[in-house]
Amino acid sequence: MTVADPQTARPDTADTAAALEALAARLGDRFSAGESVRDQHGRDESWHRPHRPDAVVFPETTAEVSAVCAICHRHGVPIIPYGVGSSVEGAAIPVAGGVVVSLVRMNRVLAVDPGNFDCTVQPGVQRRALNEHLRDTGLTFTVDPGADASIGGMIATRASGTNAVRYGTMAEAVRALEVVLADGTVIRTGTRARKSAAGYDLTHLFTGSEGTLGIVTEATLRLAPIPETVIAATCRFATLEAAVETAVEIMQAGIPVARVELLDAAMIEAVNAYSGTDLAVAPHLFLEFHGDPESARRDAEAAEAIATEAGGAGFAQAESAEDRARLWRARHDCAYACMANHRPKRMLTTDVCVPIPALTENILAASADAAAAGLPAPVLGHVGDGNFHMILMLDPDDPDEVARAEGVSARMVERALAAGGTCTGEHGVGLGKRDYLAREQGPEAIAVMRSLKAALDPKGLMNPGKVLPD
Repeated sequence: MTVADPQTARPDTADTAAALEALAARLGDRFSAGESVRDQHGRDESWHRPHRPDAVVFPETTAEVSAVCAICHRHGVPIIPYGVGSSVEGAAIPVAGGVVVSLVRMNRVLAVDPGNFDCTVQPGVQRRALNEHLRDTGLTFTVDPGADASIGGMIATRASGTNAVRYGTMAEAVRALEVVLADGTVIRTGTRARKSAAGYDLTHLFTGSEGTLGIVTEATLRLAPIPETVIAATCRFATLEAAVETAVEIMQAGIPVARVELLDAAMIEAVNAYSGTDLAVAPHLFLEFHGDPESARRDAEAAEAIATEAGGAGFAQAESAEDRARLWRARHDCAYACMANHRPKRMLTTDVCVPIPALTENILAASADAAAAGLPAPVLGHVGDGNFHMILMLDPDDPDEVARAEGVSARMVERALAAGGTCTGEHGVGLGKRDYLAREQGPEAIAVMRSLKAALDPKGLMNPGKVLPD
């Protein structure tokens, strides 16, 4: 592992040695300063260079997280929350060193209440394990970012994914939180009620804060009934434009589609090679419809009619759980397929979201720009939300390639902002989008964010170097 020089200096007053000694005494064998463990927790799935932390701790309770934060706060040492490392924007890379707080052992489902359609979990619970736990309740946790991310990480980045077009993002899924602040103070936000007008909305302040304001140690989440009928479908198109326009028309027609995903021809080729599928190498839409048998089939037929009118072909439906799982597994393998297809390059994953009417123009312009820059750049997206990704494969050690990729990404964001969109629909700001955040939100809003950060983390210890621009 190459460890780069930190981009963010730790506080001058930091007494790292004293902090590590106190943490080792408090946590015993759940404290590690071993190089392999530090290396493992110094990187994520992004192209950003890894940085080795000074130590990694593995707390099991809120009280232990509180003690860790209090020790680090007392000694001025950075604190970096860490889930499973699936971030693609460098959100958990410890650029200033410090102590990584791995929440992997805080992985219990604490309560499930089918009558209130909610559950309470620790942050280390992973998405698939939660739905396996819920299987016999008739309920499901609907946010599906593809990766088997931890709930804490999904809250930190305000994740969404393939189901968001129908069920919403983590912003809608989180009802209440328990959070440990930088100095070890424990607070609770929100309630299990379905709505509240009581005070500032602290729950949503921490949802999407990327570990820069505190560490989530418990979360109450909204659940949904498992649909009676689920129909998945795929359809191929001769051109990327036809595929995107079809998705736009389906949304504008008011068809209650549960998922509508775009994969361009390059992405299909990579998925076929990685997942063993045999889809035609052409732009595809992947769709899913939920409801009772009659309504789900009616919605699928309405979408098929729109797709056929636009020149779509091979509209194939899958209703069995096995067939649907195979189809969506291929979609969720996209990132890994790209990495395998362009090994040993790394991913710069763009993540803009635009108003639906601007979607076609933005996708076509981004794809043409990447081609002109000579970069492999498969396209996929949650196009029902106006959210799409172009995966730019690059060699982090090739300055020219990095510059070309960053140029394509920057122009993609500029077009999205000009259309009234955002620089990140779901991946978060992390390291890669800080300058874009400033351009999107403006100096006045950034000043308010800095004030909030200073109030909750006056020493600047929580995940330094992330979200807010320099």
